[in-house]
Amino acid sequence: MKAQAHTTAMARRVIHQDPSEGAAAIIKTAIIETPLVKNDNAKAERGQVVQSLCRALNILTILGAADSPMTLTEIAEAASLSPSTTHRLLTTLQYERYVRFDQSVRGWVVGVQAYMTGTNFLKTRNLVDVARPRMRRLMEESSEIVNLAVEENGEALYLARVGGPRAAQVAVPPADRTLLHCSAVGKALLAGMPETKVQAIVTQRGMRQFTRSTLSSLPALHRDLTLVRTRGYALDQEERVSGLRCVAAPIFDENSRVMGALSLSGSSRRIEDARLRALGEMVKRAAAAVTMELGGRVPVAN
Repeated sequence: MKAQAHTTAMARRVIHQDPSEGAAAIIKTAIIETPLVKNDNAKAERGQVVQSLCRALNILTILGAADSPMTLTEIAEAASLSPSTTHRLLTTLQYERYVRFDQSVRGWVVGVQAYMTGTNFLKTRNLVDVARPRMRRLMEESSEIVNLAVEENGEALYLARVGGPRAAQVAVPPADRTLLHCSAVGKALLAGMPETKVQAIVTQRGMRQFTRSTLSSLPALHRDLTLVRTRGYALDQEERVSGLRCVAAPIFDENSRVMGALSLSGSSRRIEDARLRALGEMVKRAAAAVTMELGGRVPVAN
């Protein structure tokens, strides 16, 4: 059991160091990053687990995390199985095209069916459906309004908003869109973009001054985005609406590219300076959970 746990931990490290693109990265992340769920019925459910299937999936996980083809001996050691058992499982996976033996290097690699499975996952995932349960939980935990937004044509497009009886009644702009430079969701989205794209968006949309706190120059925006990348969340300090503060964190896809952002909105009386860090970490955890459930990958901080 300890050997398997060590293998999983090692696999996670390999994942975050490997910037490979495509559905193969989805397969790696979806298999490796999903934590095992433990509950009170674990013993009862253990009898329903097919051991050979668990072993085969573990082998697929190991191969998915590897940087190069693996020999039978290497796979057997990593999976804590005998070579004969490992070979039988590999042969079965090979028959179903989930793995293949590369004759040129005499090693085992992930097969085309695993790639196709990952591609199908990309087709069926839905950002709003996946994020909504996390948004409700975040609203209950923070007692503030929770928003989900994506970038579209240089603006933040709000896809969903969750509030409740305990959520602060604040003057949240009724529009479905907002500019990026003056909102927490917008800065969370911008922080994940190349500087050339940030420059293009600012050139196209400008930096309209909404309040005295609105960032009004590109250098100031770049400094703020550097802070966002460092701490993992963005702040709107009454930059869009006086009396309204927001905290946001980005959601990433399988290639560690930003695909959306979650935010908390509340009155400046409720979201005081003393709460900002705690709320920032709260939103960051929720966004990371959505990222993982989508098969995405949070980039490793430099």
